[in-house]
Amino acid sequence: MAQWLLNRLFDAKDQPKPRFAFQGTVNWMRALSILVENGSFEDEKIKNHYKAVSRRKPNPEADTLVFENMMMAFHNQASLVRLTEDATHPYDVCRSAIISWYYGTYFTCSAMIAAASGSKQETHAHTAKVWQSDIVDQGLLMKPFSLSLSSLVEKVIEAEISTYLGSNKQDLNTYAGSDDEAWGAVVSYLKGTWDYEKWRVEERIKTSREFKALGVDSFRTKKARELRDEQLEKKGVNYLIQAFRYRGKANYRDSVFLSYGDDNSEKIKTFVQDLEKVSRAFQRMAACYLSRRVEKGAWSEFIADLQANSRLSLDPKYLEM
Repeated sequence: MAQWLLNRLFDAKDQPKPRFAFQGTVNWMRALSILVENGSFEDEKIKNHYKAVSRRKPNPEADTLVFENMMMAFHNQASLVRLTEDATHPYDVCRSAIISWYYGTYFTCSAMIAAASGSKQETHAHTAKVWQSDIVDQGLLMKPFSLSLSSLVEKVIEAEISTYLGSNKQDLNTYAGSDDEAWGAVVSYLKGTWDYEKWRVEERIKTSREFKALGVDSFRTKKARELRDEQLEKKGVNYLIQAFRYRGKANYRDSVFLSYGDDNSEKIKTFVQDLEKVSRAFQRMAACYLSRRVEKGAWSEFIADLQANSRLSLDPKYLEM
């Protein structure tokens, strides 16, 4: 049968082709899942990564912010666990699962920031910026969550992407089945997010008074490139920025690809499971850092309190470190 809705969308707007939107969404999470399940996130390896983290001076207010954010992350993880259990109709829950995954990630990042500097952000964009300086730049993440780009300037990111890839020729078009394919896919998604973020900055610059004063319509001239690159130097890409883009793709820009057209039920079932596995690994990694930053004994009290008073069905033991 002709795809009536999709044809209308193509006629009305710049609609991404469902096949490529589907590949980008499912293949990235498959790659992340492979990389967190290959032994790299065993307890001893996580603990070894954070063994040099020192406990900060008592800061009850910041600690409370840590626990509040991790309670929210825990709740979203509980939602993901339940969503993975509906194996009969995975399409029905996959978009909701992405939202739970994103907010589990976001609140975990906010908790890590609170543990690092005690700061609290009002927007998602500001949270990603502070997370870069407080967490990413301090080497407080494990691969693949540590991948980031220091700029949006093309010559800078080309060098950084090349360093990440080495001789790896894999990309996001492959549904990963090995560590090598998974690594190529996550670097490919990182580069794709750079391309998207660069486009966003360029579109914003084109509406600025400074750009209009140049009397041009592109960045081919030297002055236009200098104006653009000055802004691109101030931006970068990290895991939280990728997550924010990911949520937007699923929720807004690519409206039909997760529930319409070709039947990919088995991949969607695996996809929902991958979301839960990646979120769990990210939260457990963060929990190790958090437990070493909050007041001594407080993390154990937090876990015990969840076990006694949480009305969620998920056991918080996965957050014990």
